[in-house]
Amino acid sequence: STTRCDMGRNRNGDVAPSSGNVFADLGLPGAEERQARVRLALAINQALKERRLSQTRAGTLLDVSQPKISALANYQLEGFSVERLMRFLNALGRDVEIVVRKKPRSRRNGRVRVTAA
Repeated sequence: STTRCDMGRNRNGDVAPSSGNVFADLGLPGAEERQARVRLALAINQALKERRLSQTRAGTLLDVSQPKISALANYQLEGFSVERLMRFLNALGRDVEIVVRKKPRSRRNGRVRVTAA
């Protein structure tokens, strides 16, 4: 049986390096989008903290209910699209940039990556 200590190990029992995306490491579907939503939510939560907004005031500013702000604060992101999270960041005075470029030849598939400045 797999224990918590064994989860980061490969078949040989060696520790497996992270890909940088825990969702991909766990083999979850939509890993890149999940990771993007978490990174966007992190930026939103940081902006809300900086502004010292209550969940109620944040909900008013972002035009969502307080329970949605609570879900966002707890990274329960199932009901939030990447586009919606980007709109929240804009409403909080943040620019969001999307850069499209050719993937390196060393990588088989293109990827989506969100970084915060």
